[in-house]
Amino acid sequence: MYWPLPPLKSVTLAALLPLAACKPPAADEYLERDDAVDVRVAPSTPVASPDTADAVWAPVAEGDRLLFGNPGERAFIALICEAKGGRPHLRLARNVPADARAKALFALIGNGHVERLPMDAVWTGSEWRWEGLFSADDPRLEVFTGPRMVEATLPGAGSVMINPSTLPGQFIARCQSGGAPARPVQ
Repeated sequence: MYWPLPPLKSVTLAALLPLAACKPPAADEYLERDDAVDVRVAPSTPVASPDTADAVWAPVAEGDRLLFGNPGERAFIALICEAKGGRPHLRLARNVPADARAKALFALIGNGHVERLPMDAVWTGSEWRWEGLFSADDPRLEVFTGPRMVEATLPGAGSVMINPSTLPGQFIARCQSGGAPARPVQ
């Protein structure tokens, strides 16, 4: 004898109906959990590009740092020669506030180079600022060694037009050879 089977839709619906009654709608559950939801904080307000018409490179008395900025003001960029594992390294710092633990690529265009250097937000003891640490012989640093202007752009931190100078090239060469006093990396 042949017994007809109920249509498949009816069986599926009948099986799922009791399960649907066990759980409240998603919207109700969401309202109950709202204290557990992480709140995403938006990035800080972007910084305007500084006026660098009068900015220059200047060595620091200790000899392990070279600063670029307007005389008498906080430097825009710092190159710092450091020793890490017995090898010279160059720390590149962009002196603008950074969001805690942020990461970015520092775009540098000039002297026949287009480079993107990874930068991290680093706690300095008083603020978060952008820094990257590179082997002193990293070929990407050659963007600083030529005699032409360099445009350095960090997302949210504006563009710094770095005026032409031979000082960065000399500083990097001295760091590579161990000629600049190298402070140990912490």
